[in-house]
Amino acid sequence: MLEKIREGSQGPLAMTIVGLIIISFAVTGVGSYLGSSSTPVAATVNGEDITLNEVEAAYQNQRTRMEAQFGESVAAAFANEAYLETFRTQVLDQLISEKLIEQQATELGLRVSTEQIKQTIFDIDAFKIAGQFDNDTFQAVIARQNFTPASFRDYLRKQMTTEQLSNVINGSSFSIDDEVTAILRLQQQTRTARTLEVSATNFATDVTVSDEEVEQYYQSNLSDFDTQEQVKLSYVTISVSDLIANEVVTEEEVLANYQDNLAAYQTLEERRISHILIEFGDDEAAAKAMAEEVLALVQVPEADFAQIASERSADTISAEVGGDLDFINRGDWSESFEDAAFGLKEVGDNSGLVQTEFGYHIIKLTELTSVITTPFAEIQEELTQRLLKDKAMGSFFGLQEQVASAAFEQPDSLQRVSEITNRPIIDTAFFEKTNYPASVNYPQVENVAFSSELVENRLNSDVLKITDEKIMVTRVIGHNPQRTLPLEDVSASIVNQLTATKTQQAAVDWAEGLKTKIFAGESIDEALAAKSLEIKTVESIPRFGREVPIEMTIAIFKLSPVAQQNVSVVKLSSGNVGLVILESVQSASEVSEEDLLAGKTGLASNANRNAYDNFVDALKGKADIEIMKR
Repeated sequence: MLEKIREGSQGPLAMTIVGLIIISFAVTGVGSYLGSSSTPVAATVNGEDITLNEVEAAYQNQRTRMEAQFGESVAAAFANEAYLETFRTQVLDQLISEKLIEQQATELGLRVSTEQIKQTIFDIDAFKIAGQFDNDTFQAVIARQNFTPASFRDYLRKQMTTEQLSNVINGSSFSIDDEVTAILRLQQQTRTARTLEVSATNFATDVTVSDEEVEQYYQSNLSDFDTQEQVKLSYVTISVSDLIANEVVTEEEVLANYQDNLAAYQTLEERRISHILIEFGDDEAAAKAMAEEVLALVQVPEADFAQIASERSADTISAEVGGDLDFINRGDWSESFEDAAFGLKEVGDNSGLVQTEFGYHIIKLTELTSVITTPFAEIQEELTQRLLKDKAMGSFFGLQEQVASAAFEQPDSLQRVSEITNRPIIDTAFFEKTNYPASVNYPQVENVAFSSELVENRLNSDVLKITDEKIMVTRVIGHNPQRTLPLEDVSASIVNQLTATKTQQAAVDWAEGLKTKIFAGESIDEALAAKSLEIKTVESIPRFGREVPIEMTIAIFKLSPVAQQNVSVVKLSSGNVGLVILESVQSASEVSEEDLLAGKTGLASNANRNAYDNFVDALKGKADIEIMKR
């Protein structure tokens, strides 16, 4: 079949897989198509190997996806060795989990038929145009992901088999309507309450803070007054973009480059072919006789090659589209197959019988596109910019060695680096390890900024490669070690803190007095008037609303409408105090079908996730797993 042709012609390269994001399966682990038995092993799971190639492929796949989604910030994080090690460990752990699931599926005898795989391919939206499977699109999409039809089919077989087991596990969780309805009713319940926010500042004149209290607080909380280590950096950066303005490219250089690389501005001759495959089977002679019979049908004037291919070709995937193999390139096929395909001169020409190790082929040229050359005028500006950047890159790489030498030979200053690069020396303010200024907020800088070499020896850093087109040299020009601030420096802040605590507690005590009066059935109007306060009624407060401070909302939903259980005093994060009196509880209206469905889906999803994680943990618990030391 066609898949076998490509497997045989491309060899190990055809088996290099970095993942296919469009498929809704778990695609972190695709390494079963990589390498050979001699590939170094990263781990064994019940005697089956996970190779370093598999780990690397999964790592590169996941890293590429993260960088595409989150940009340079994630790319820079991978420069940190600790982060990188953690990330690789997580990738390997995921591969181990997938291997265990795969083994369990095999042990249970789960299988996927060829027909199911074919139908899955036809159903994938990414392979469709106007709602219909399109072979051109199929070929192009899988090729971009380094799949051949054969490796993609095998990949789907593995994923669909393990997916069966995952579906069984996930399908074991469910929620009944009454359970979900009860939860939703609680979530959608509202409450009406009388609320009062008491400002702590009303009690500021009632509290004092003594020197003894300040001293005691300081001694009891010494760690709170520890300053973090700080550094102040000087740095010089050099980037390719900085150097482009210094470069010059003449029109003659641009034209010469265009002519020297003319092939880069020409389209390749494209030929699209269809084929019919007759496999050898058990009787090669019978296969040849059948192939000659089919060839005779093809050679009949006005014969419908596509119809014959759909009925007689053993290549089931291309047969579905009349034998179409899309546009082909040399090097992708066996020699005899390519010689015949590229020997066809005119659109509509058919080959004779072409023998390969897989059977007999009849090949038809269905489309031929001649070479097209992009005119120099159309590409001149783009090529000029490219050559300017190329020259800047050359200057950039040349400067790196000079910068490294200057930073080393004059280790106590960046002056020579600045002169060589014609770039300014820039100073930062003092900063802590947790708060890097944006201009130096790179993992490469984080790795050295607080190092003893820079802090104690006051040496220049090595050349730091920030990106492929940007470097930096930095040095510490100021250092504040970690220390405990003296009492005189923090006394005022301690007084403020103790005052705030005391005034809030005074407000709590006053509010508790109101609560006591309410429980005793006494009026609180006089006490409120004395503080110029007014209690207000807030109706239909939702559980997750912001009609009142969040602390008051939480308290309201903890209360019971029963007397003596319906009043609470709470401290607010603002420093004020809240008093809440629950008046009534409003039950939710009928739960809609839409909310019920969403609730069931959410609960089931959480339960499924927990069930799957628990299942994998159980498999790990009884598995023989060995992780090789690197």
